[in-house]
Amino acid sequence: MSLLYKRKVLLGVSGSIAAYKSAFIVRELIKRGAEVQVVMTHAAKDFITPLTLSTLSKRPVYSEFIEDDQKAYGVWNNHVDMGLWADLMLIAPASSNTLSKIATGACDNLLTAVYLSAKCPVFVAPAMDLDMYANGATQENLSTLSARGVHIIDSEEGELASGLEGKGRLAEPEHIVEAIEANLAKSLPLSGKQVLINAGPTHEYIDPIRFIGNNSSGRMGVAIAQASRKLGADVALVLGPTDTALDLQGLKVIRTTSAEDMWLAMKASFANADLTICTAAVADFTTVSQSAQKMKKGAESELIIKMIPTRDILASLGALKSAGQRLVGFALETQNGVEYAKGKLVKKNADAIVLNEMSKEGVGFHTKTNEVTVFLSDGTSKNYPLQSKEDLGGQLVQDFIHWFNL
Repeated sequence: MSLLYKRKVLLGVSGSIAAYKSAFIVRELIKRGAEVQVVMTHAAKDFITPLTLSTLSKRPVYSEFIEDDQKAYGVWNNHVDMGLWADLMLIAPASSNTLSKIATGACDNLLTAVYLSAKCPVFVAPAMDLDMYANGATQENLSTLSARGVHIIDSEEGELASGLEGKGRLAEPEHIVEAIEANLAKSLPLSGKQVLINAGPTHEYIDPIRFIGNNSSGRMGVAIAQASRKLGADVALVLGPTDTALDLQGLKVIRTTSAEDMWLAMKASFANADLTICTAAVADFTTVSQSAQKMKKGAESELIIKMIPTRDILASLGALKSAGQRLVGFALETQNGVEYAKGKLVKKNADAIVLNEMSKEGVGFHTKTNEVTVFLSDGTSKNYPLQSKEDLGGQLVQDFIHWFNL
């Protein structure tokens, strides 16, 4: 998955002939899963229409503090809100005029006001003729911005609009997006880390039609997987047979059915994992044998199915855990939750156990919310109040990074 997936990107477009490339930048960002909000200078509209960029971004394009049709209603485009909304800001193309304004703090249009309000990382891709680019004023402005932490995506060499050949043309859209992703990867805490997660139920078949299982949705595990990926990790998700619509984009998903299938998939990936999180609701028992045909009602008054325990995946991984690997398990309990969770820490050689207690409202397999308590091997614990599983997944991953020094 692209590191831009679900990131909010402010794209500033200034007055340059290269503004036509901003359409391709929007398309590239959208293709990688980003949300894109375009802000244009008035001059940029001479080179590309707001309608084009609005159609591609699927959002309105802003260029004025107060649009003509808003004046009668006292409505304005809030540059502060836009600056706070964004996960990152990209100004591409950045003309020499716009570079000068943002370097000196001039604030006479919506784009420069949004830039001054931005709290997020800012990327600038300059575009101009070669002599303008080489001019000392331009180079000083770029140096000033770089010294302030602005990321400069350097111009490329080639044929320019003037007909001259040299440096100054806007970097190609795919190069711009790749540069942003490379920068994000370096700054993310889980960059270069391998995270292995299992999620969902297992199905233990009685015959070709019927199975013993549970209605786990897998939503909690997927939320943790997406949070890990957003923080730079390479994520492998071993997913049981859930029919819930889940956001799996960009994840390496390994589909499994039975507890044994899930164990084999987890074992195959475990050695390379820096962090393994077992959220799956694995069946505790499986059938000794499976009927080759659908079982029919007969004269018998009852049906007895012989079952044996499934492999304990968390404990089996705990036995394989080497120095430097971290292992987290989930425990869903209906009684004596704290006692069982603490016991599993030791028995399964886990670094943390996340306790779900079904007796609490809003907690369960098919809820979109969860409330948990994490018990750590050092004897400490932390409670997380009821919230969406997506929000909880993000908080858990952030804390795992801190606790485990990842």
